[in-house]
Amino acid sequence: MKILIAADSFKDALPSLAVCEAIERGIRKAAPAAGTVVFPMADGGEGTASVLAHHLGGREVQCTVNDPLFRPVEASYFLSENGEVAFLEMAGASGLQRLSPAERNPLDTTTFGTGELLADAKKRGAKKIVLGIGGSATNDGGMGMAAALGWRFISPQGKELPPTGRYLDQVHHFSPQSSVFSPQASVPPIVVIYDVDNPLLGPQGAARVYARQKGADDDAIEQLEAGMQHFSAVLKKHFGKDFSAIPGAGAAGGLGAGAMAFLNATLTPGIDALMELTGFEKLLQQANLVVTGEGKLDGQTARHKLIHGICKKAAQHNVPVVAFCGAVEASPAQTKAIGLAATIAISPQSQHLELALQQTARNLENAAFQWFQVNTGAGKARKGWADGNGHPGLGK
Repeated sequence: MKILIAADSFKDALPSLAVCEAIERGIRKAAPAAGTVVFPMADGGEGTASVLAHHLGGREVQCTVNDPLFRPVEASYFLSENGEVAFLEMAGASGLQRLSPAERNPLDTTTFGTGELLADAKKRGAKKIVLGIGGSATNDGGMGMAAALGWRFISPQGKELPPTGRYLDQVHHFSPQSSVFSPQASVPPIVVIYDVDNPLLGPQGAARVYARQKGADDDAIEQLEAGMQHFSAVLKKHFGKDFSAIPGAGAAGGLGAGAMAFLNATLTPGIDALMELTGFEKLLQQANLVVTGEGKLDGQTARHKLIHGICKKAAQHNVPVVAFCGAVEASPAQTKAIGLAATIAISPQSQHLELALQQTARNLENAAFQWFQVNTGAGKARKGWADGNGHPGLGK
């Protein structure tokens, strides 16, 4: 049996390479004769830049930028070995992990640091920029990013506005003062890879779906939604294009829309881009089974998250997919629709979250060992993996 291990990072616990390696240890204990390939993956969220650098080579670049609350922090990105392609992720500068729970409020956070990362990459001579936009702490529509690149946002009274979500509804007009990414500048092609395909506005938009997990209460969510509706109209008036309904426009608190507007960026699903850039499909064609995973499997997994993308690609080659996840909140119908042959929650039910995060590697290894011990014996067929009830031992 040839097993391709292609998992995402587990948020607040392990990077994708460590996740894959833990799963591999469990498989090797249970099925020493199985051939395994460790292939860390990402979908545009945290860890995307390091995964691309792992597969494509490159060097890490450090720079000082502003965090979501305008405090100086050290962030990094990767440049390809020839220095022509920069791999960035906005979470490194503007991510939720930069803030304590008490500091999280998308009315007051900014993507300014993401703009500073982009400016640094251009200054270093990058001829193409790949930007992952998952894991944000923000809901500013890309105002902060644009402000860092020289754009100025002006109120009806002629005052310059702070580039945060709180001021979206006060923007009267904007213009590039000195932007290295202005329409008049020579701009490297920018590919923005998103991990969810939400539109900018409405029930499935940036504010109503994601602002709460970034610290917003009900009133703040409605304020952000109203502000984004206004900002979207101003973008349409200035650029002559409605960005609001484009898939991915609502990713990262509207940074998807902002990147299209201010950077003329191309948006693409992160997992699709990662599979193409890393040559994933070539290895998939040689596999009998794909093992994947991410921290939580839920209703958002079907919105171009990593597991959904891998299942779609694997189905084209009739290769089953098994997922090991920290938590499984998706219903059996949802996991079936995603295309999973089996879904395994790795943490013991009695284990508290803090301990589960600390023991993620151990839990992954143990869960993989238990599942493969049962499912790789003589006579086990692919159809034996398909009940998808979230427990080891699906092949019985």
